Amino acid sequence: MAIPQSFLDELKQRSDIESVVSGYVQLKRQGRTSKGLCPFHSEKTPSMVVYHENQSFYCFGCGAGGDVISFVMRIENLGYVEAVKFLAERAGMELPEEEREDPSLRIKPLIYEINRLTARFYHERLLSPEGEPGRAYFAGRQLTPKTITKYGLGYAPPGWDNLRNFLRSKGFTDEQMLQAAVVVRGKNNSCYDAFRNRVIFPIIDLRKNVIGFGGRVLDDSKPKYLNSSDTPVFKKSQNLFSLNFAKNLQDGRLILAEGYMDVIAVNQAGFENVVATLGTSLTAEQSRLMAQYAKEVIIAYDSDGAGRTATSRAVGLLEAVGIKTRILSMKGAKDPDEYIKTFGAQRFKLLLEDAGNVTEYQLSVLKAKYDLDTLDQRSAYANEAASYLATVPNAIERELYAGSVAQDTGLPLGTVLARINELRKKRERASRKKEWSEIEQGRIPGEAAGSPGARRTSAAAQAEEGIIAGLLRHPDEAASLQAQLSPEDFVTDEGRAVYGIILQKLQQNSSVSLTDLSGELTPEQMNLASRCLARQGEVSLTPRVLADYAAALREQKFREQLRTAPKTEEDAIRMAALLQSKKK
Repeated sequence: MAIPQSFLDELKQRSDIESVVSGYVQLKRQGRTSKGLCPFHSEKTPSMVVYHENQSFYCFGCGAGGDVISFVMRIENLGYVEAVKFLAERAGMELPEEEREDPSLRIKPLIYEINRLTARFYHERLLSPEGEPGRAYFAGRQLTPKTITKYGLGYAPPGWDNLRNFLRSKGFTDEQMLQAAVVVRGKNNSCYDAFRNRVIFPIIDLRKNVIGFGGRVLDDSKPKYLNSSDTPVFKKSQNLFSLNFAKNLQDGRLILAEGYMDVIAVNQAGFENVVATLGTSLTAEQSRLMAQYAKEVIIAYDSDGAGRTATSRAVGLLEAVGIKTRILSMKGAKDPDEYIKTFGAQRFKLLLEDAGNVTEYQLSVLKAKYDLDTLDQRSAYANEAASYLATVPNAIERELYAGSVAQDTGLPLGTVLARINELRKKRERASRKKEWSEIEQGRIPGEAAGSPGARRTSAAAQAEEGIIAGLLRHPDEAASLQAQLSPEDFVTDEGRAVYGIILQKLQQNSSVSLTDLSGELTPEQMNLASRCLARQGEVSLTPRVLADYAAALREQKFREQLRTAPKTEEDAIRMAALLQSKKK
């Protein structure tokens, strides 16, 4: 949506980026910049820099960057227009009338209101005479009235149109209810309630908005759990149940449980720092969300096969965002809810403190697969355990757990360590082979093709960054640049897109600050633009600098042509032509 430039200019004047960011992050001023811990990934050493001069931010740890609007979009999980509205309200400004008519601004508040009324409807049904089946279920799960009120739990009675008729009486249309996903469309095009004869768990975001619902059957029918479909205010993969309570944790630790009842049982026992995913396996987005609040996550999944599989997946995702993980081993119970009911909250607290590390957990899972009373099973376990330990980077940890494997299998410690070292050397050889292959393909070892790290280190990528930074700082140099380089000369998709957008705006006599671009660039493109400003400093596109940049881009283009050119004999002439053009 086009927002008048005059409005954006005034919004920039009233929304100093340091003032906005400091509302979420403790910043330390250092001359013309400020520095703080990045809220978009877990870190101990500050790597996010706020640049006062050009009103931008950039994290040298995770690569997040942009202007003040981009920051609000990320931290508040808002769209562009919503972030502008958020900042405008903060600055005491009103969006122009035509912008306030934008559908994206109308539909979300409407869905929030439908969800609020729906949550109230289900809660009141739970407390009414017809809610006896729901109350009986919660009583059987030993939930107190205080907990039921705290979570706003509810009951969807049997019937196809209870909620639909209630919301109609409040003036909402079936189409609006469909957008909120509280009703679904039937075969005859009519709408009926999405939840029927289920206990209801409202899902609440960090700003206390009801964004969705989970529902559980009262018997053994399927599906056992049903969750709201994704809507403009709710994405299952990007939210966590009970984070609105857990976000105030004091010790930097979250407990990750498997479902609604586990979370509520743990919370009722006195542990507020517990969350769960929403009917899906843990996602990368949820891992990054947890990294904003926690340095350590204790995984408390069910102890069955599915729970172990989910645990292994979660460990990888959490470690990828820098979160230390530990695994809860609940002997005598299948899940946290059952453990607390059986042994009490104090024992659960001790269990949390004694949670094992990832290596210990993974070896226990491997060990459970084998019957160690037989020689062939001990051999198989020793080989699989050695294969896993070969991936552990810490030498002391490897040797300690190698001793455990030796003890379990009756093998000499030296034999186990020798096998681990043999496998490590094999992995190192494979890694070196992969690195050499990447080098031959013109990529940086360990970086995916086109990744931010790869782009930062190649000469062509530095040329792209220098060109973009130069244009952002000195747009008057665009004419001479455009005559020599077109977007097609760029070697990365994001660089090509950002360069093209900047040129287009300059052709329209528009300014090209990050705020002017934030409505048109994707988050990844905004990361690139802010990284260019952060890394390239004061760039002036002099004829000599521009010639060097152009040469670097042509060099990379040539390398790509050379790498992808067919290697058959009949193409030898084409290869020779390429080599000849390189010499010119």
